[in-house]
Amino acid sequence: MTSYRNCEGITRRNCLQLGLSGLLTGGFVGALRAAGGSPQRKQAKACILIWMDGGPSHYETFDPKPEAPVEIRGEFDTIPTKISGVHYSQHMKKLAANADKYAIIRSIRHDQGNHGAGNHYMMTGAPPRIPVGCGAFVSYHPSLGSVVAKEIGAPPGVPPYFSMPDMTRSGGPNFLGARYAPFLVDADPNNPQFRIRDVVLPSGLNGDRFLGRKDLRAKVDRLQRIADEAAADPAREVDNFYQQGYQLVTSPAAQQAFEIQREPDAIREKYGRNSFGQRALLARRLVEAGVPFITLSDGGWDHHTKLFEAYNTRMPNWDQTVAALIDDLHDRGMLETTMVIALGEFGRTPQVNKDVGRDHWSNAMSVLFAGGGTPGGQVIGATDKKGYAADERVLAPENFVSTIYKKLGIDPDKIYYTHEGRPSHLVSNPNPIRELMG
Repeated sequence: MTSYRNCEGITRRNCLQLGLSGLLTGGFVGALRAAGGSPQRKQAKACILIWMDGGPSHYETFDPKPEAPVEIRGEFDTIPTKISGVHYSQHMKKLAANADKYAIIRSIRHDQGNHGAGNHYMMTGAPPRIPVGCGAFVSYHPSLGSVVAKEIGAPPGVPPYFSMPDMTRSGGPNFLGARYAPFLVDADPNNPQFRIRDVVLPSGLNGDRFLGRKDLRAKVDRLQRIADEAAADPAREVDNFYQQGYQLVTSPAAQQAFEIQREPDAIREKYGRNSFGQRALLARRLVEAGVPFITLSDGGWDHHTKLFEAYNTRMPNWDQTVAALIDDLHDRGMLETTMVIALGEFGRTPQVNKDVGRDHWSNAMSVLFAGGGTPGGQVIGATDKKGYAADERVLAPENFVSTIYKKLGIDPDKIYYTHEGRPSHLVSNPNPIRELMG
């Protein structure tokens, strides 16, 4: 499996060292060591967030500038989309063909131009409270997925928040506690032998023995711990997380969701027979099982060098997968209640550098936003004629995050309280992007 790195040399596996790594052990749980809308439309029930870690170029995706000088516009041509007058970069062919099914935001900007801070801002809607280094793993605020897990939950036996194949660096629960951490699926669903560790009971351990061990562990824990209902108990939070793991092992719904081999070959081919493609298909299956939030952690977008070479190889497959996911949800009648969102922490610099790459640039970025009642076929906002900065309908990460919460029926102005009892607004600016609300 490809291991992508950003400019700090951080691999996706490094995320497994975060948060809950010192608390959780064993089997499937051990692999999880990462630490309102209008009444006229349906309420969104789920979100599939495609996190393009490293920061994808807006020029080479959804906001090309064909009239700019070559050192700004780059090497690629543009192609028309299904929407009159709207053009994408040359490799976005399938998404250009179904552009009527989603919206593109071209005008989100912020002031956090490094990976750690930019990731945190876009994944939580909260800017870091103190300066953050480029390679930092920070969590000052609960992530989108953790908040959704707390506020919406999932059917019995199915955890409410999954992340594949790892957790983004700011994708954890922070003060909400371990029970709202993501369940990680690090196995490759494109592998013919794909299975999730311990979703089925280990060989030789029948249901009675398994439940017996669970009961024994609970009795030992009660002897070792003095319960303090009035105070936060991290151990109790971990127990709740373990309980979800136990339920997952014995849940027919969870087992069926992971049986991706049941999908027709034609559907699997449509998504792309590669790791990213099959994870997107698995995300659709998890939504069908009742999971409200899934993150597809898609690393490797930090192209300081050889950007065009990398995009020539990667973009056709990425375009195929995202278009297939949107089309498949639409065909199944699920797109109205399932959001599909693709973004990274920022865009890339206007000037192509000496190494034929682009560097970090938080003044402009593009975001794909589909489903959950989102009116398709629109482009929201714009950058200037050279793509330097968002200059029309300028939006902030807070607006983006508030939109997701609002569509899911979560009040973005809600106040949580930290372990110290300090009030914390879910989002400081609770105004959603009105064009996306329908």
